[in-house]
Order: sequence, then structure tokens, then C-alpha cells
Amino acid sequence: MSKWFNVGKIVNTHGLRGEVRVLAQTDFPEKRFKKGSELAVFKKGDKEGIPVTVAAHRTHKNFDLLTFEGRPSIEDVEAFKGTVLKVHETHLGDLDEGEFYFYEIVGCRVETVSGEVIGRVTEVLTPGANDVWVVKGESKEFYIPYIADVVKSIDKNEKLIVIEPMEGLLE
Repeated sequence: MSKWFNVGKIVNTHGLRGEVRVLAQTDFPEKRFKKGSELAVFKKGDKEGIPVTVAAHRTHKNFDLLTFEGRPSIEDVEAFKGTVLKVHETHLGDLDEGEFYFYEIVGCRVETVSGEVIGRVTEVLTPGANDVWVVKGESKEFYIPYIADVVKSIDKNEKLIVIEPMEGLLE
């Protein structure tokens, strides 16, 4: 079965020239939305998406604005409101050393360097300079910054992240 990954939500149209307003759900909007990117539009409950190719990308306020090849007017994209944009696993591409996809991090077990189990990553937040991983423990949630001082190793195959907590991080 082929795998698709969310890269954004089409929240509205923009103007009359077939532009859509996208709320990005990816760490790499500049890669995902670059001209020529092959994506698919999924309506709720769809098993197969509608293939689209990015013709142009620009940012406006907190949104990414996209136009798709062969869809030059608002009428061509009106039906895409409220849909999800996805990328196929074959188009994910290779990441640089130290870069990970959200789906590779979510679900990982988090332990300290001394072997204490903290919990599992349930969510990745992107508030600014660095990502923050939400880790659900036995009785509470922890917010672990993805920085070299804290995150010592990530084993995608074992789904294990080892951290060295700084003072106050696990309180």
C-alpha cells in the first residue's frame, strides 16, 4: 500500500487566479511547495487524491499561497477548500544529516542517557528556532527541545531517542 504524508491544509482560495491558501504542516515548505512539486489533494474520506503539480509558490502573512499547473482560475480550485495536501512517500526526497520527518519522530520512546524512560513522543511543535517534541510520560507531558545539548541520539529503526535533560527540563 502506498503511503501519503500531510504537507498542508487548503483553507481557502486567494484571489481569482487559481491561488489557494495553505496552512503548512511540514518542516520543509520551501521543498514541498517548490515549482514542479507533485502533490495530491485529498477530500475527507478519499482513498485516492487528485494529483496536482505546483506551478508557483509564495508566502503571504502566515500562509503559503500555491497555484497548480492547468488550474488558472478560482473556479478550478474552489472545490479544494477544506482539503488536505499530501506528498507521496516516493517524493519525500532525502534529508540532510540531523533532519527527520515528523512521522519518524512521533511514537519514538524517549530515555535519558542513564536509561530512565521518559515516555513517547506524541507531537512535534515548530514554535521557532528549534522544534519541540511533546513527550507523554506516565503522569505528565514533557516538552523536549530538539537541540544538540539535549538530544544525544536518534535511532529511527529502534524508535528510540536518548536525551541528556538540562536542569529543570523534566520537573
